[in-house]
Formats: sequence, structure tokens, C-alpha cells
Amino acid sequence: MRGIKPLLEQVDVTLNPGDKIGLIGANGAGKSSLFAMMRGELHPDQGEIDFPAKWRVAYVAQETPPLDRAALDYAIDGDVTLRKLEAELARLESEPESSENGIAIGEIYSALADADAYTVQSRGEQLLLGLGFSIDQMQQPVASFSGGWRMRLNLAQALMCPSDLLLLDEPTNHLDLDAIIWLEDWLKRYAGTLLIISHDRDFLDEVVNVVVHIDERKLKRYSGNYSSFERQRAAQMILAAGALEKQQRKRAHLESFVNRFKAQASKARQAQSRMKALAKMEELAPLRAAAEFSFEFREPLSAPNPLLVMEDVDAGYKIEDEKTGEITHKTIVNNIKFSLQIGQRIGLLGVNGAGKSTLIKTIAGELSPLTGDATMGKGLNIGYFAQHQVEMLRHDESPLWHLAKIAPTVREQELRNFLGGFNFPGTMVTSSIAPFSGGEKARLALALIVWQRPNLLLLDEPTNHLDLETREALTEALAQFEGTLVVVSHDRHLLRATTDQFIIVADGKLQPFDGDLDDYKDWLLQTKMGKGTDVLPAAGKANKTDFPVASPVAPPPTAAPAVNTKEQKRKEAEDRQRLATLRKPLEQKIKRLDDQIAKRSAQKADVDAALGESSIYDAANKAKLKQLLADQSFFTKDLGQLEAEWLELQEQLEALA
Repeated sequence: MRGIKPLLEQVDVTLNPGDKIGLIGANGAGKSSLFAMMRGELHPDQGEIDFPAKWRVAYVAQETPPLDRAALDYAIDGDVTLRKLEAELARLESEPESSENGIAIGEIYSALADADAYTVQSRGEQLLLGLGFSIDQMQQPVASFSGGWRMRLNLAQALMCPSDLLLLDEPTNHLDLDAIIWLEDWLKRYAGTLLIISHDRDFLDEVVNVVVHIDERKLKRYSGNYSSFERQRAAQMILAAGALEKQQRKRAHLESFVNRFKAQASKARQAQSRMKALAKMEELAPLRAAAEFSFEFREPLSAPNPLLVMEDVDAGYKIEDEKTGEITHKTIVNNIKFSLQIGQRIGLLGVNGAGKSTLIKTIAGELSPLTGDATMGKGLNIGYFAQHQVEMLRHDESPLWHLAKIAPTVREQELRNFLGGFNFPGTMVTSSIAPFSGGEKARLALALIVWQRPNLLLLDEPTNHLDLETREALTEALAQFEGTLVVVSHDRHLLRATTDQFIIVADGKLQPFDGDLDDYKDWLLQTKMGKGTDVLPAAGKANKTDFPVASPVAPPPTAAPAVNTKEQKRKEAEDRQRLATLRKPLEQKIKRLDDQIAKRSAQKADVDAALGESSIYDAANKAKLKQLLADQSFFTKDLGQLEAEWLELQEQLEALA
């Protein structure tokens, strides 16, 4: 219980050592409370949570003191055992020499070797590099970092700690895409038991092999990743709906008999027996789906074309010297040649610190170009969402006050109805937003943008603090948005579903990125291996400094016969281009499916081989056999679906040819 609110009731669940478990459920369902019980900060009101007493538990601290300690040293502090050994060694070495002291020092050195003390510096550096810190930043004091970067340092501490059980609560919230990809690979190699709360479905799919779902104050365990959980739950809901309907028919039949015959003496006994059957019949509750939440962006009022043109723009910051008042320019992205057309849907990629947010702020008009010209189309209406927009909300005011401020002439009931569509019902719409969760505040900021009917949406990490349900609603709304979209996000599911082209900020330049998110992952790995940022996929390699401005250029006047020939060639080129444009996404999907099929086939082959061993059918291996059979069934079914999808895409590709 938390206060008088029951979070979990009569829950039984068993997890196995080495499992990588995703803990999911609606906001407020009790995920963080369950973590607090695992850490011993809360205690169950009834029942018990049990795991081996010798297990070392690591988790991310929620507070970071503003220390003068260097970031690297702070990260290494996560290895508490190592730090204790170092402190003990320092104490022993400060004492007068003696044989006992010498033996004790020898034992400490041996223990330090066992604790990998001689590689700890490089391990700490690798962790911080993976989480987006530069070598210079590692030597800066903890106090110099913002809240999001301090949370990364706390995550680094948890990963540095040698542990048997690792508890991670929303670790991706303060990370960008390259850090998330690095963390995925690290967690895949983690040897202990992992329990993770996350609302990032792609991240869960990559990392977990068990899902525990909190619903209706119960915990239910599902084998497989998040996509597998969704399929299993959908099947359960269909079965539950059928069982409920069957029970309702039986109940109606029994009630009909009782009502007809309970007054007749000759039928009284049968009526009594049916009344007892009715009383014994356990009420089946329908398996409730998560409360559906959806919204849509209203059609833009106007659509200038182009919306925006940038010519030879340098984007960055103006810095004023406090003593002299002299203003200097810090350029982050230079020589930008870029235009935005109606209906473009762009995903903006780039490693942390490359300048994605700087570019978005420049497009939004929050930063003025340092040099060059940025021309806005007449009637351009920008909807800009970033984390600082959420922080700028007035905490002492209500959702209704915020909306009335931008729509002062609209009737209150219309504003209430609109906010009700964003899950702000009843008294919540007039309550102060101070106690709202981060997700609820983000939802309000989104509602304010939607009301203004923008024709250009600029979204900088819009999914931070949003739960899975709200993320899905946002993804669907963006997929149907009729305006132009530029989005920076670490949520790969949202990027895949809402964008159809990528551009990248790298080496201080804005460049096209002719590839998908798998190509981007490969590019990140190559750059981290020291191959430089020059290994971008093919598009734009001939002219990397310029992002093509998509404005038509009129051909020079020529004689009539030449025009016909040129027109014909131009038409043929357009046809080839259109065919290539249609083929490319199909070919990319087929390539991804080939990889997934190969991966699933290998997994199924491993399971088949394990089931071929005679020892697996021994009584001692009953649980393992059950798991293997479940895995075999899942892999077989998933392979069938992947192969069916592959065939369908191949047919579409052949039809184009």
C-alpha cells in the first residue's frame, strides 16, 4: 500500500537468475514502489520479496550532490568495494612498518587485483565515453553539469558497481540515440539479473527476454521481449472476451430458469440448485485493455511553400564577456543550405553535442543566425516542443488557465472539451499543475501546440517522461499530421513511424543521410572505432557541405526540337527516380527482414538442438524443458510471420519492376 492506495494485492511471480526483465505498466501502477521494495526502502504490508542475501544490488541514485569531485572519479565511486580497499590501503601505508602490516598490505593488493583495480580507470572512461562524455568533461567537477548530465553520471556509477541484480528506472530518459544504442549493447553483455522500467519499446525489444506487466494490482509474467508481450496480451484479451461472453450466456440461461420456475412447487428443487450454481459462479472480469488515449493534430490553416529557406547560415550562440561586454560568436553548425517544403517529414540525427538542438532553435527563431539569411514563408506557423517548453509552464496555474491564455476569446466549455481529449478530465482541468507528473506536464505542452494548428512542427525529444500509451498516441497523431515535421528523438519506433527521410548534423555541417536507423547504428559504431564521420551512407557524398535546397531551377531557353529531346530525357529520368524512390523503402525493409529471419532461424536452431539432447527430458530439467518448448513455439510463429511479410514485400517489389 502507498497511504490508503493498494498498489499490489496477492501477487505471486518468480524470476530466474540471469533473466533480463522489463517491468511495464501505467504511470502510478507501482513500478517505482516495487523497485523501492527491492532496495529495502519500502516493505510489503503482507507477503515477502526474496532473493539471495549475498546478491549485490546496483541501482541509479536519484540525487546527485553538487560535488567538486571530477566526473570520472565520481563514476568510479560506484565500485564501493574497490573504494573501500583503496581507503584501507591508504590507512595501512600511513602506519609504521611491521610484518603484520606488510602481510595486510599484500592481502589488500591481492584483493585490489581481484577487483580489477588496475583497469578501473580505462573502464570508467569507456563507460563515460559511451554515455556521451568527452575526455575533457571527465575531469570537470560534478557540480558543473546540468541535471540531465548528472543523471548520466549516476547511471555510470550503477554500471560501474559489480552487481548480481541491476535495477534501472527509465535509464533512457536523459540519453540521446547514440548513448541508448551503446547502453543496449552494454546491457546485452551484463552477466547478472536485470530489472528495468522503460517506456521505449525498441529498447525493451533489444534488451529484455521477460516482461512483467503490472495491471489491476497484479503482476503477470510473459516470456519474450516487448513485441512478444503485446502479441500474447492481445491473444489473451480475445480469449477473455470469449470466456466472458460464454459465461454471460450461461448466467442468462440460469437466471431465466430460476425466474420462470422458482414459484412452482414441482420445479422448486431444480430452481434452488440453479440459484446455488449462480451464487457459486465466479464473476469473470473482462481483461481490460489499457485505457485508450488518442488525439490528432488539427489541419493547418495555411501552407506556404517553401516554409523556410536558409542560405549560408551559421548557427550557434552569441557570448557576451561579463567584464568587457564584448560579444563573440560560438558557431556550432556552419554553412547551412537548407529548405523546408510542404509535407516533408524529417528525422534529425547526430551524436550528442553535434548541434541538433541548436539547429532546431535556429529554425524555430529562438536563436538568430550568426551569419547568412533565414527566410520564413508567409503564413508560417511553428509548433515547437522541447523540454524547456515544459519547464516554462506556470506550476501555480491550471491546464485551463494555460489554454485560455492563448485562446482568450474561446468559450470555456470548448476549452474544457479540448483538454478532456488530452486526458485532463473533471477537476484536473482546473487544478494547479504543480503535483502533475512529468508526463502529464508534457501532455499539456503538446495540447497547447495542437490548439495552435501549426503547419511546421519542430519536436526536440518529445517522448521524455511519456508512458508507452501516450507515446503511441503521439506517434499515431504525428503519422497523420498534414503539415511539415522535423523531429529529434531517441525513440526509434516514433522515428520509423513518422519520418520518411533523415538528415544528420556531423562535423559542424548539416548533411543528407541516405539510410535507415540500422545504417545510423552502423555509422555510430564505425565513428567510435575511429573511422571518422566521413563514412556516411551514399547520399550527398559528392557535395557534403550543402544540404540540397529543393527549389526548382528553370532550364535555359533552347530551340524547339532540343526541348522535346530534353523533355523526353527529363521525363525518363523522373520515371527512373520515382521508381528508385518507390523501390528503396521496400528494399530496406526486405534487408531488415532478412537479418531478422537469419537471427530468428539461428535462435530456433539453438532451441531445436537443445531439445534434441536426451538429458533435457529428465525430471530435474522440467522447468528448462517448459521454457525451451515455449521458445520453440514463439520462434516458429515469429518466423512464419516474418517470412509472410518478406514474401509480400518481394511481390510488391516485383510488381514495381
